[in-house]
Formats: sequence, C-alpha cells, structure tokens
Amino acid sequence: MSKRIAIIGAGPAGLGAAYRLQELGYDDWVLYEKNNYVGGLAASFRDEHGFTWDIGGHVLFSRYEYFTRLVLSLLGDEYLEHERVSWVRVLDTWVPYPFQNNIRYLPPAAQLECVLGLLDAALDGRDPKSAKNFRDWTLAVFGEGIAQYFMLPYNFKVWAYPPELMSKDWIAERVSVVDIRRVLSNILLHRDDVRWGPNSKFIFPLAGGTGEIFRRLAGRLPREKLVLGKEVAAVDWRRRELHFADGSGAEYDFLINTMPLDRLIAAMPQVPEEVRSAAQSLVHNGVLVVGIGIRQECPRKWCWMYFPEGNCPFYRVTYFSNYSPNNVPGPGYYSLMCETSYSAHKPEDKGGIVQRTIDGLVAAGLLSRTDCNDIVSTWVLDAEYAYPVPSLERDRALSAIQAWLREAGIYSCGRFGGWRYEEANMDHSLMQGAELARRVAFHGDTVIAHV
Repeated sequence: MSKRIAIIGAGPAGLGAAYRLQELGYDDWVLYEKNNYVGGLAASFRDEHGFTWDIGGHVLFSRYEYFTRLVLSLLGDEYLEHERVSWVRVLDTWVPYPFQNNIRYLPPAAQLECVLGLLDAALDGRDPKSAKNFRDWTLAVFGEGIAQYFMLPYNFKVWAYPPELMSKDWIAERVSVVDIRRVLSNILLHRDDVRWGPNSKFIFPLAGGTGEIFRRLAGRLPREKLVLGKEVAAVDWRRRELHFADGSGAEYDFLINTMPLDRLIAAMPQVPEEVRSAAQSLVHNGVLVVGIGIRQECPRKWCWMYFPEGNCPFYRVTYFSNYSPNNVPGPGYYSLMCETSYSAHKPEDKGGIVQRTIDGLVAAGLLSRTDCNDIVSTWVLDAEYAYPVPSLERDRALSAIQAWLREAGIYSCGRFGGWRYEEANMDHSLMQGAELARRVAFHGDTVIAHV
C-alpha cells in the first residue's frame, strides 16, 4: 500500500525531494510551503524599479551530475557563464581572492607580517588537526599576520559568532589553506594566484535571478501537490499529523522536513528533554541583504568582494548586474548587493542599515559621495535564518536530534533541516532532498511503493 509522504518547505531540498518522488513515479506526496513563493533562501525578487535581487550572493556550480543536468534542463540555453573575479579590501588596497595566496598586493610591512606569521606557524610545529576550535586552527595554519588582517575579522563578520566558539570541522573546501613556498613564489615572481576553489567558474540564469531555477522546477510539479501559504504550526509526531497556522491539518506516514531544526523541535509536543535541549543549543545568524541600484554604467567587471575591516557593516558585496544584464532595468544601470550578518554576539541596527551600507560603500571605495546622487533604488531583505553556525556543540546536538527524528518517522535535510553549513549549498540541499525521497519511498529494505 502507498504511504503518504509530506514535505515541509519548498526550498532547494524540499523541491528536490518532491521532484525526485515524481521522477520515480511515486504519487502519494504533498509539499507545504509557508510563503507564497518557492525557493527558500534561493528565491529572487524584483523591486518596483525593475532591479532583480537574490537573498545573498548565490552562484551556480556543482560536482553533482544529477544537479547540473537538472539545472541545465530547466534553463535550456537561458544562462550565462562567468569566471570568478573576486577581491578582498584590506588596508585601502584591493587584494585578489584568495587573500592568503595574494598577499603581495599588501603594503610591504603587512606582507612581512604575513610571511613571518606563516614561518612562525610552520616552525612552531603545532598540528592544525589538534586545534580545539576554529580560531586555534586559523592561527596554526596561517599565523598571526593573515589571521589578523583577514581570516579572524572576516569570519566574525560573516558568522557573527566568535571563532573560538566554532568548530574547525566545517572547513573542507570552504577555506583555502596555504603553502608557504607558493606564497613566497607569488611574491617574488609578482604572480597572481586566483584560480583556487570550486566556484572559480559558475553559471547564472539569464533572467529572474537564482530563484528562476526553482520557479521552473516547481512548474514541473503537479499544481495540486504544491501548497503555498501553508505554514506548519505544530507537528504531532505520535499521531503523524501536521497542524497549520490557518487552523487546518493533514495526516502523513513519513515526513521530510526542511524547516529549521530548532523550530521543528519547538513545534513538536512530548519531545524527550535531551532532544529539546540539543535543538536549543543550535546556533544560527541572520543576514540583512541590501540592494543598491545606481543609474550609471558599471565601473568594474568584478563578481564579488570581501570586507574584513570595520569601516563598513557588510562582509560581502556583489556586482549583481554583472551576473546578468537582466538584473537591472536596462542599459546605463548597475547594482550592488551587500550582506551584513547579525546575532546576539554582533547586533545590528536594522532600521539604519541602508544608510550605513551606503556610507560603507563610500568608505570602501566602491562609491563616491557624488555617485550616491545616482542611487535610484534601495531594497532590504532580513533573512533571520541565514547561516547555520558550526558551533562546538553542533555535531553532538545533531546526532541526538536526527537519531530521534528518524525513529519518529521524520527525515530532516537542507540548509537548516540538516544544519551542516559544509553541506548546505543549493546543490547539496537539492541532492539531500532527492536522496531522502528515494530512501523514504523505499523505506530501507522494505518497498512501500513500486517506483
């Protein structure tokens, strides 16, 4: 007999799960989304002045063949290809990304500090693998100079969480480690070293922003199975019932969840205390995304820039109009998309974020005061859940939560449903949803439907 599979959340993970069930021929499922749009944190919006904005600086790249094939089938030939051009603003100087490989752009005294720090770290003999937290790992790998100028201040601006309270286990391909021979060679040979990382080349939709991918994916699903504006208020895991904010309800046999784990557990009655406590220990930040639309020709062909210093609130700025000419109203316009994180450790004045962003763009050398007269659009989005922080307690908490949820017939994945930043890109999330859908449909070794 078929079993009803309910899916919470129409972001990349939830849509990936729904699409995979349909692809497998499994028909007894329904997807609930609290918003009146799909895409989650990968959604896009068009403001009243004709500028398109993403929720942060998304780019499309993947090593998953399934994901790449699906995206290309959705976009057809309606996408653009880009090579990353990325910079770091430090000491009134632009340094090519990754910073640690291109310190030759720094003033001589700062270059020397960074090189001596690398030498001290190498001679000290500390094993980065034995570091107890992200701060200690950073110092063991990069030394004082690079840590002081970029790694530690930048990561605090991104995470809004102290590096000494973060695990080092999320790093993987997210941080370029350093080879002192390579660094010295780059300095002495005046060589740029900018190709590191999986996102050195990426694609972007021709129109509609990143969210266009997920709007098109949702368009391949049966309309009656995708229910928008349906916010889950409670999950009765014993009766296997969902209760919605509008007072309605629905039954399920298996549940695929992509809403934040802490909110899911808070919405469930009679949860064991150790599981509830584990969920309460999970840490996240929020991000204020500020879009600035300008009536001028774009002055640079760059992609995005990083800002570790305190003279601006944002940690990253994207020349979003360079991703597609359709992200702006027409020729003679460009757009800057700026991201500022916040948390209890790093509070931000949300009401004043637009002016502080503009002032920061001036301080960082991206705008002049005269340029500000040509600003024709400002747009703000508050992403309350932006990054799941890899805190020191995270893995222990996730182990307890996920094991209990599986016993309750609930499978949780995606950026905040899985709460693992290192596996929380769009492609990771969609693939998690697709794989969970397959596993739930077959339910381990017991086939619950012929697919």
